[in-house]
Amino acid sequence: MFMLPTPLGSSAAASPVSDAPSGTARQVQGCGQLRVTGRLPAPPAGTAARQEVSVGDDCKLDLGPVRFVPAPDGGRHTAADSRELRTWSEMYDCCGILMTALYTTTTWGNADGGVREVNTTARHYWNREPWDAGWSLAGTSDGVDCHAACPGARAAAHAAFGYRGIFDFTGDWYANTHDSTVQLNGDGTAFCRLDVTLRHTFIGWRWVRGCA
Repeated sequence: MFMLPTPLGSSAAASPVSDAPSGTARQVQGCGQLRVTGRLPAPPAGTAARQEVSVGDDCKLDLGPVRFVPAPDGGRHTAADSRELRTWSEMYDCCGILMTALYTTTTWGNADGGVREVNTTARHYWNREPWDAGWSLAGTSDGVDCHAACPGARAAAHAAFGYRGIFDFTGDWYANTHDSTVQLNGDGTAFCRLDVTLRHTFIGWRWVRGCA
């Protein structure tokens, strides 16, 4: 299994596998299991920190730069008594089809050198195929470790997805897991940590993560 716990900007290769599982629609060259983990800064109001990670022709990861772009829907709310951070973790196949995704929204306030009224919500996406096939949601969790007045707090969400469809009839080959963590500090700073784990991945797959 390939692990990438290193900082953003490094690169490595997944473990190649000879082909797709028996019973799939076609045999393709794969890149084995994959885990990518790293964090994004909380960007200035009205902007989003965004990064793309793709699997290249040699099964090596291409970690694109962290870019600051206009935030979706005009950005987060940053009133004096309430703040908001949104995250997204999206996994695309080589044809640009969104397979699975995890989205979170975390709100909180800063007061007296701490955080308060921390809440988080999560949304999930999975791509379906005709005849009740495709990706499915296997399990989720979300919550915060401190709701009231705290020196700091962490909001976390988890989503696991499985697949049974045209590319694997067994349901045993593909699995995507997304994890999102928002760390809130009493001094008003924050960051987003976004991780993805794939049981198998293939050349051309692309992961998009963001924090806004």
